[in-house]
Amino acid sequence: MSRAIITLTSDFGLKDPYVAEMKAVILGINRKATVVDLTHEIEKFNIRMGAYMLASASPYFPKGTIHVAVVDPSVGTKRHPILIQTRKSFYVGPDNGVLILAAKNEGIQHIYKIANRKLMLPKVSNTFHGRDMFAPAAAHLSSGIPPEEFGPEIHKVLTPDFAKVTKRKNLFMGEVMHVDGFGNIITNISENDLKTMKIKHKVNVKLKNARLELKLCKAYAEVEQKQPLAIIGSHNFLEISINQGDAATFFKVRSGDKVTVFLS
Repeated sequence: MSRAIITLTSDFGLKDPYVAEMKAVILGINRKATVVDLTHEIEKFNIRMGAYMLASASPYFPKGTIHVAVVDPSVGTKRHPILIQTRKSFYVGPDNGVLILAAKNEGIQHIYKIANRKLMLPKVSNTFHGRDMFAPAAAHLSSGIPPEEFGPEIHKVLTPDFAKVTKRKNLFMGEVMHVDGFGNIITNISENDLKTMKIKHKVNVKLKNARLELKLCKAYAEVEQKQPLAIIGSHNFLEISINQGDAATFFKVRSGDKVTVFLS
């Protein structure tokens, strides 16, 4: 794995040296690693947004890629640093939900608590685990250190609400996972969820301020301009959109709001 790809996702931005420090640590341990910036523009402390971005991009990386995600408002507390091994990839970061959406999509095989001090920097700060714990873990993993060497296997991790969809008899209850730059309301309800309800042409949706019957489209332009629609987006989640408009603003919806899809 000496030439493994390591991706970095964070809310650090690029103004400060934090991202460069993580890269320096990785390359100091494994100069052959390929480091890819997934994004460092996650809204500060927004775990939901970080999880969505990671889950959206990770499927397109090769097998064996190591994904490091650091959106960590509880850094320095009792939350665990973890390494998740899936059928395809590895995920390194805090146990706060930022990794779990992407990891669950790939099929989790093992989860390890990162506890081996030999595989961290000699001095671990309370405020920068991205540099001192997660970057070294990714680098050592890319150098061929087996995942079980990082610490004990654990079986319980935090699964936040945005990674859960509740199914009842004739409905799914989820939430808004992300509002993109076009104002599309991206829910955590998947294409497979709709298929289990045998929804094909129309979707009944309840938002915080609206109850809608929407055409389930394959393209935004299937409805007239400024008309609302439902669509399975490029990341296989149900989106509520307005053709050439801003659905989130129009319906007064924001990330974290509840969404219900039901049969009429």
